[in-house]
Amino acid sequence: MNILVVGGAGYIGSHMCKKLYQLGYTPIVLDNLVYGHRQAVQWGPFIKGSLDDTDLLKHLFKTHDIAAVMHFAAFTYVGESVQNPAIYYQNNVAATLALLQSMIEADVKNFIFSSSCATYGEPVEIPLTEEHPLNPISPYGRTKLMVEEIMRDFEHAYGLSSIALRYFNAAGADPDGQLGEDHDPETHLIPLVLKTALGQRADIKVFGNDYETDDGTCIRDYIHIVDLTSAHLLALEKLLNGGPGGCFNLGNGNGYSVMEVIDKAREITEKPIPSEIIERREGDPAILVGSSQKAMDELGWEPRYPDLSVIIEHAWNWHKTHPKGYKR
Repeated sequence: MNILVVGGAGYIGSHMCKKLYQLGYTPIVLDNLVYGHRQAVQWGPFIKGSLDDTDLLKHLFKTHDIAAVMHFAAFTYVGESVQNPAIYYQNNVAATLALLQSMIEADVKNFIFSSSCATYGEPVEIPLTEEHPLNPISPYGRTKLMVEEIMRDFEHAYGLSSIALRYFNAAGADPDGQLGEDHDPETHLIPLVLKTALGQRADIKVFGNDYETDDGTCIRDYIHIVDLTSAHLLALEKLLNGGPGGCFNLGNGNGYSVMEVIDKAREITEKPIPSEIIERREGDPAILVGSSQKAMDELGWEPRYPDLSVIIEHAWNWHKTHPKGYKR
């Protein structure tokens, strides 16, 4: 069964392709390689192209029997979305709309969307559930919510079956060491900490230590990349089996502070990892932790690697063998 994975050369998409292949699916990757890596595409055919290339999409759906589409092709830098919202609305919304229109024309009706907890905005309660108000505070978050709303309208009008998975901080790496996290620029805490351990950075910057948490640093919810792909697979199979769509949070359920992450990385890497406290970043909530109870109840999802030590250990194993990322 062919699954079109858009953004399949990226961090999450490439791990998803491996999971699909292991379970007998054929992942077909469509990626423009703006942020993805050709070396990460190892488990199925690769097509270089963009979501808004409607001629390419028409040809792709005509020449391949596609059972479902999984979307990992969004731009994801919150700060950049504030400074240059146009490219976020173009790539994340307009291009996704072109994809969905091509799907409907080709009678492909199953869609899994990589959404985000950024759709919630500032938390009014912790942990965040799917019932939390949706009030995104960045163009990035708004693009994710807009696509979710388009999905609901397409379900009503065209019979699209879709699931949006809102997740928190994807982290870790493939336990086999074949795939890892390689962004440019890198903004995620764990790879930045590990790059510091490798001596590629002088220190790790900590944005504030005066929050109302035990150690004064922000608490975030980290979810292992393999657990993330497992949830996507369960969502896919739910749709393929005729189940209803919807929205689901994906998180660990346990938050870890910035200093807890740094201290755990020091323990695992046996490196000093210097840190420097600097000013808070605007808009950073003290605690951001989600409830995944709905995904557990309705998808049958159960995280396999919830422990921070394992998440960092798997990431460290990949960064040690790929100090320059996919360029090695």
